[in-house]
Parts: sequence; C-alpha cells; structure tokens
Amino acid sequence: MGGWRGVERNWRGLLAAVLLSSPAWAQEEVAAEESAAPEEPVVASASLESPILEPAAPMISTEVPAEKKKKKKAKVEPMGESPEAADATDDSGEERTLRVFGRVFARASADEREDYARSLSVSSARVGVNAGFEYIEAEVSADLSSKTMLKDAFVRLADSDKRLRLYAGQFKAPFLARELESTWDLSLMRRGLVDDYLTETNGLGGRRLGLMGEVRLKEAWNLKVSGGLFEGSKDELGNRTSEDAAARVSVRPFKALTVGASTYMTQVTEGTRQYAVATDGTLHLGALELTAEAVTGRLPLGNFTAQLGLASYLIPISKDWSVQPLAGAEALQLRGDTAGRGWAAVGGVNILFSDAFKAQLQAEHALRPGDEAPGTEYSLQLATRF
Repeated sequence: MGGWRGVERNWRGLLAAVLLSSPAWAQEEVAAEESAAPEEPVVASASLESPILEPAAPMISTEVPAEKKKKKKAKVEPMGESPEAADATDDSGEERTLRVFGRVFARASADEREDYARSLSVSSARVGVNAGFEYIEAEVSADLSSKTMLKDAFVRLADSDKRLRLYAGQFKAPFLARELESTWDLSLMRRGLVDDYLTETNGLGGRRLGLMGEVRLKEAWNLKVSGGLFEGSKDELGNRTSEDAAARVSVRPFKALTVGASTYMTQVTEGTRQYAVATDGTLHLGALELTAEAVTGRLPLGNFTAQLGLASYLIPISKDWSVQPLAGAEALQLRGDTAGRGWAAVGGVNILFSDAFKAQLQAEHALRPGDEAPGTEYSLQLATRF
C-alpha cells in the first residue's frame, strides 16, 4: 500500500515539474538525458524518500516550430517580351500554369531640339496573361498607352524535351538582339536610333503575324535556331506586300558568352528587295555586362551599315537595392544615292529595387536620321511591374 502511495506521489511530482518548468529548461534536460543515455530511457525506482522521480522518457518541448517561409519566385519576363528569359521557367515541373503580368513606365524628358520643353508621358502600360498546359502555352498582351493596343497574341507548342517548338500568331520576329531583349531587362530607356530606323521606319523585324519553328540543343553549346515566315509590311499605297522571312542562330560556348547571328528579308516569295544581316555578342564578367552588334544590308535608299555597343555595371547597395551605371554608343551609315549618317552616345544611371521597380536617369547626345544638327535629351523614367 505504501509503495502505491509512493508511486502516486512521484507521478504527481512529475506532472508538476512538467507544467512548471520552462521550455528552455526542458530542452537542457532533454539534451543532458540524451547525451547520458541516447538509446535507453532512464527509469527511476519508486521510493518514499524521493518526492520527485526522474522522467522515464525525454520531455517534449512546448516551443512551436516556426513555419517555413515560402521562397519568393523571381519575376520573369513574358515570352513575347523576352523568349530567352522565359526559357528559365521550362523546368519548373508545373504541368498547368496561369500568370497575369503587367508593367507601367512613366517618363519625363527635356529635348534640346525642342528648346528643352518638358514632356511627360506613359511610355508603356502593358498588361497580359500567360497560360500553359503540358506542351502548350498561350500568351496575350496589350499596351494601353499605344495606338496599336495588341502586342502579343500567340500559341507555342513544344515536345517533351523542349527541343522543338512551334510559334503561331503575333510575336517578335527573330531579328536584332537589341529588339529581342525585354524592355525591362534592357538598361536603356529606348532601344536606340538604329533599332528605330530599321524596325519602325523601314519595317525590318518587330512584332508581326507569322509562323516560326525553333530548335534548342543544350548539349551543343546551348545551340538555338529559329526561323519563320511573317506578314509583310504595307507599301506606299497601303497594300500588304508578300511574306517576309526571318531567322536567328545563337550559341553559348561558355556561361559568360553568348554569340549570335540573325537576318530579315522582305517579300521572299517575290524576290527579296530589302534585307539585313546582323551579328551580336553578349559578355558577362561578374557585375559587368558588355553587348555589341553589327548590322548591314539594303534599304529602299540604298545599302547601309550600323554598329551598336552598350556597357553596364551592377553595384549592390543592400539586399534589395542596387545601382547600375551605363554607357552606350551607336552609329548608322547610309551608302548609296542618298548618303547619310546618324549616331548617338548615351550615359546614365539606374536605381533598382529588387526585380519590381527601377528609376532611370539618362542623357543622350545624338544626330538622328533627319536632324540637321546633333542635340541632347535628358530623361527620367520610373517603372514597376508585377
């Protein structure tokens, strides 16, 4: 009888110890007991002389484990803006995805050609949706600040290994590395006078309705070959011309270097009248990025050549903030019955917050096609995306 009372007193003492002891004391007790006897629990004998027994099993900590923080996914540009950046999401393992994206660029500028009159504009107000299921992806985007609101609207089919792809709809033709780079990823506010003159003025490349095939071989220096047929531009009378063709090939011999070549030919079914061929290279040396591109071809005014170069350096300030100084130059030469030239030098600094906001301050001194004399333009741009 006395033995049972002793056991009862001991269990009461054990219960009181568990309730009154702190979590830290409990952890120290557990550590001491595990180091003394890691395999077998210590069993104490019942005794009238000892009011509290040693615990028969390790005590459980009352601390609530901290919830694991979900890793924030880095923002990735949509396929229509940057196919190279979108390729990084191919190995996510998700069979079905749906993503809404958007961005807003607000710009203020003062141009010497206009007596430094201030100009405020929303240069881009893009919104779109991307959906994917197994081997099929579709994307639609619109720019609310543009007269031509529809930007991208296409479907992309791929095999199980993502080696073969087929694009159908409206998207960027595979021509000019400067044009294929996303506006967000490009450190410049604008793509430059060479891209504007070839794409906007003469209709070589840009976004078009078309059909394009693509082959990717990662084991062969990450070889990528793209080519397709695209809707032709309108002539002087407003009539649509026959189909154009574009192609691009690029390789990455090592991680820091990417080189490529691209071409665009107009009215290929009726004999090419205008064309352009470009070679490009991008070199990453830590925080330093260097890009260069050379273009040559024939336009309605005659033969032409062009050169583009850009350098930027990313300086981290804190976990989320960084500063990016940049400098670039480009030149355009028309060689024919109508000779001419254009050039531009640009410099500035970008302030970046994570991957969702940036402020850009840049100055450009340029002689653009049609200008009688060079002029300087100062620009400030704030941009955000989701």
